Amino acid sequence: MNPESQFTTQDNTGAGQQENPVGWESMLHIKPRQRFLSTAQIQGLHEATLSLMERTGFKVTHEKAKEILHSNGASVDGDRVRLPGWLVEKALSTAPSQVVFFDRNRTKPVVLKDDDTWYGPTVDAFDYLDPDNGERRPFTVDDCRKTARLADALDNFTWIMTIGVCSDAPSATSDRLIAKQVLANSTKPLLFCCGSMDSMRDIYDMGVLIAGSEERLINQPNIIGFQAPISPLTYDDALIDRLLFAAEKGLPQVCYSGPQAGSTSPATLAGTVVQGSAESLFGIILGQLVNPGCPFVYGAFATIMDMATTIFSYGAPEMNIMASAMAQLAHHYSIPFFGMSGCSDAKFPDSQAAVEATFSCFSSSMSGANMVHDNGWLDHSTLISPEYMVLVNEVIEKVNRYMNGMRVDEERLALDVIDKVGPSGHFLMEPHTMNHFREVWYSKLFDRTTTAAWRAAGSKQFHERLKEHTLKIMEHEPEPLPKETAKELEKMAKNWM
Repeated sequence: MNPESQFTTQDNTGAGQQENPVGWESMLHIKPRQRFLSTAQIQGLHEATLSLMERTGFKVTHEKAKEILHSNGASVDGDRVRLPGWLVEKALSTAPSQVVFFDRNRTKPVVLKDDDTWYGPTVDAFDYLDPDNGERRPFTVDDCRKTARLADALDNFTWIMTIGVCSDAPSATSDRLIAKQVLANSTKPLLFCCGSMDSMRDIYDMGVLIAGSEERLINQPNIIGFQAPISPLTYDDALIDRLLFAAEKGLPQVCYSGPQAGSTSPATLAGTVVQGSAESLFGIILGQLVNPGCPFVYGAFATIMDMATTIFSYGAPEMNIMASAMAQLAHHYSIPFFGMSGCSDAKFPDSQAAVEATFSCFSSSMSGANMVHDNGWLDHSTLISPEYMVLVNEVIEKVNRYMNGMRVDEERLALDVIDKVGPSGHFLMEPHTMNHFREVWYSKLFDRTTTAAWRAAGSKQFHERLKEHTLKIMEHEPEPLPKETAKELEKMAKNWM
């Protein structure tokens, strides 16, 4: 695998890409992109995926799922299910090439297509790093209220994810309580994990309540389901129940395993990519057989097992390599890809965290990952930090500015302006400068002042500015739910106890 970064040129309508610039008169928009794999390598990974699905297959104990698969051409031998290549291709032909979901008010669509990238934070974890006092403690339901409000305030996060954990609620209901906090404290779309069909139905019912009707929820969804196959190659009954429920309803869902190279997948990156691809495609195929055209997002959180620590590493460069490869596979399949970035193995929002966040955000955008999650997680997914969420939000803004590239047209080439100013002049007073200087990105966190000005402002180091900025943003008051909706939501929650 040889990564090949290149600048692509695009006309100013965003339609079509050309290999070479044709002159400024066509108003080109130059945008960076990384094509990690060659066409032959993509085809090789695809053919290996088909071979794995037909030769090795999957462990499935769910009787209804086995009946569906067998009646549509799959080989079923006890709990082993093998899929022929043609069945994979058939399912890919009906899976939508784009998935669309909305904010609570249905005014801001998130459109997963092509190589457009949308970032979202995961706002719950096992522990919480309190920005007030720097203490690490178990995550609570009320902490989710805070992180949901923070995510609502951060402009570069367009959707929110929960894994459904907290320390102060029974495990059977924690996923619902966490989802409720996000739905009540943010207008942004929610990607939710849940552990049971009861939770799936209840979170779905919350979505219907907030949407106003089931029809509106399905036509303009603001919730998305998350299904996680078990690596290697296992689909348990509870997962399939949830997957079939969402597919039958037509609710968008992400099918996303977590293969760990050297542990739950081969030690080689290519082998792990192939296994992760097969694990995601199996769920998409089952969903398409139940309801052709139902929306799915493909992917796998493929990373390494750190042999020195045994952790599932969130900062390994191999994670980004495999994500880039799978993003290209998704483009090959014409289905949206679920990527990851803004996560770190560091224990604090420190220099290590900043480096790992920047590297992963940049890699995700360059590879064209569509729905990018886990922004704001530290300590290999065990810790949520509001300060780190704010830091990653700023990193994403900088990466987005880079990915927006530059326009090349007669106005921006500025030959007349340069000729007017001439040698030894300056451009400060030119109308052209006034018209364009706002195109430059200015950070809310990163310091560009002189040392003298920095000292005059209090000599605040980065971690001090980050804490101050975070606490200020956490004062954000999100748009509340309508009073009657909020009341009904509380009534629903009482039935979960």
